Amino acid sequence: MGRYLVTGCAGFIGAQVVSLLLERGDEVWGLDDLNEAYDPRLKHWRLERLEQSTGFRFQKVDIAEPEVGEALTESAGFDAVINLAARAGVRQSVEDPASYLRTNILGTLNLLEFCRRQGIQKFVQASTSSLYGLHSPKPFREDADVSRPLSPYAASKGGAEALCHSYAHLHGLDITILRYFTVYGPAGRPDMSIFRFIQWIAEGRPLRLYGDGSQERDFTYVEDIARGTVAALKPLGFEIINLGGDSPVSMLEVIAQIESKLKAKAKVEAHEPAPADMPATWADIRKARRLLGWEPHISLDEGLDRTIAWYQAERAWASQVATGD
Repeated sequence: MGRYLVTGCAGFIGAQVVSLLLERGDEVWGLDDLNEAYDPRLKHWRLERLEQSTGFRFQKVDIAEPEVGEALTESAGFDAVINLAARAGVRQSVEDPASYLRTNILGTLNLLEFCRRQGIQKFVQASTSSLYGLHSPKPFREDADVSRPLSPYAASKGGAEALCHSYAHLHGLDITILRYFTVYGPAGRPDMSIFRFIQWIAEGRPLRLYGDGSQERDFTYVEDIARGTVAALKPLGFEIINLGGDSPVSMLEVIAQIESKLKAKAKVEAHEPAPADMPATWADIRKARRLLGWEPHISLDEGLDRTIAWYQAERAWASQVATGD
């Protein structure tokens, strides 16, 4: 049995990671500031389920505040820190870049300092496929040039990766950086395409499509992401590892699949492409297979079935969740 600190525990990925750790008998101390970057009802829904476990302890904390380390002093003795707290989302970062830099860079720095002071050797850092740019050859490999990010979100995650490298070099921390590719699933982020598409099609609302729909995403089911994150707790030294579905699908194809499963037609409302969006993402996951023994298990077809089933079960309130622009 291990003892772990998980930040962003009420977040989409964070809640899944905490659930997996608790299921295997670990003790988890979860941090989250429960901010309103997206509809907080989803965060509270996830948190309520975690708090049913006796192995889970929650503390409302903003990791970007300088006193975060002091707030955790009484909880020394963690086997590892998993940093899943972040401001996420490409388009939103264009509107509010400062909050992304604060949480994603300063917050990461505070946690790295906490590990250094407390002698916690293992640190798992969530990163993003958004770091790969227009010039990156597909499928994206971890050693690709990521020096030309297209959004403040990607830039902030690149800064966090750079800090992790410096702490691994200077202080000997064992740090694994995981670059996630378009994560989806039940109780997912409402600013991401699959939650939006399901809600908009199910409720007969206009479906806002940016670009012509030919852009591709390497969708990855959240339980697969959680498995990979927990697998990364093993000693590895400093490593950057992609976690992706390894099977890019166009937005138009995703819409068609959701239409078929809901037996409803999308009311597509065309918009200009967002300037910070990538035309395609695709993860090279050979390194994850080699170092973590990981690969995705849940197909897009099955993942959409599970996500739609969750939405229909929670429709009374999920249909009212704000999805943003």
